[in-house]
Amino acid sequence: MALYEHIYLARQDVSQQQVEELTTALSDILATGGGKVTKNEYWGLKGLSYRIRKNRKAHYTLLNIEASPAAVAEMERQMRINEDILRFMTVRVDEHEEGPSAMMAKRDRDDTRPDRGGFSGERRPRRF
Repeated sequence: MALYEHIYLARQDVSQQQVEELTTALSDILATGGGKVTKNEYWGLKGLSYRIRKNRKAHYTLLNIEASPAAVAEMERQMRINEDILRFMTVRVDEHEEGPSAMMAKRDRDDTRPDRGGFSGERRPRRF
């Protein structure tokens, strides 16, 4: 069994519950092919860099998959047919990450970033 990371984008007008149903349907397709989904992360509704099929936002979902290449090919075939899925990408990996993905990890940017030379203190009067 090979290990894969799979991300798909669903249309913005689809509800979160329908996205979860899509994920369940994809998991069932993999299960019939002898595979399984080891991790499922819903990243939420996020803005796209450019419009895809007249959509400016999309529901992002990450799946960590352990399956045969034939099962993954069947899942991708079903995704091409589905009109609710805008884009998808499957990448074969050597091992899955433990814990939450980088998108789900909370970053405390304000606490860790040094002062960037912004306004600090009194301003000198301007000369005209």
